[in-house]
Amino acid sequence: MSSAPRETKPLDPKRNVRVAAAAGLLVMAMVGLTYASVPLYRLFCQATGFGGTTQRADVAPGAAGECAVTIRFDANTAASLPWSFHAEQLQMDVKLGEQSLAFYRATNKSTRDTVGSAVFNVTPAEAGAYFSKIQCFCFSEQKLKPGESMDMPVAFFVDPKIADDPDLRSLTTITLSYTFYPADEGTTVSSASPEAEAVTR
Repeated sequence: MSSAPRETKPLDPKRNVRVAAAAGLLVMAMVGLTYASVPLYRLFCQATGFGGTTQRADVAPGAAGECAVTIRFDANTAASLPWSFHAEQLQMDVKLGEQSLAFYRATNKSTRDTVGSAVFNVTPAEAGAYFSKIQCFCFSEQKLKPGESMDMPVAFFVDPKIADDPDLRSLTTITLSYTFYPADEGTTVSSASPEAEAVTR
């Protein structure tokens, strides 16, 4: 006994258009998320101090009492950048809330113009949420001519609110670390990881 052939429904062209439009929107959303992920990650790090990312401010609130913390300064350069780079002071004691000024010095040891870009962090990482920079050479790329040296200032303060953080009340020392990379390497991170391949100068 033969069965009657099934009746096939014609394809709905409107449904196909809707599916294609939904797929196109999904692709565009994924591309947009990819481009937005880096700035969103930076905003997250700046808001939370994640990974030792420091904050940015226009002015220091002023010293709040006599509480102080020791800031140590660390300097590194990537092996691919022909610079010497060092902190001009090993450490300094700063009062909470008071603006302080430190200097780093870089020298181009090559025979050509070179451009460097600095990434940074503080340790312990939890202190990043309370460490604010007002002025810093790390905010822009730095160009040095052959043999040229440059003093690079960083103005900063430690937020007095750090004294109210139960995890950091006993903190006495914060290390501010910079690593310079060639600008053409396209470094996009905003903090220097301890695992970064660098040569300490």
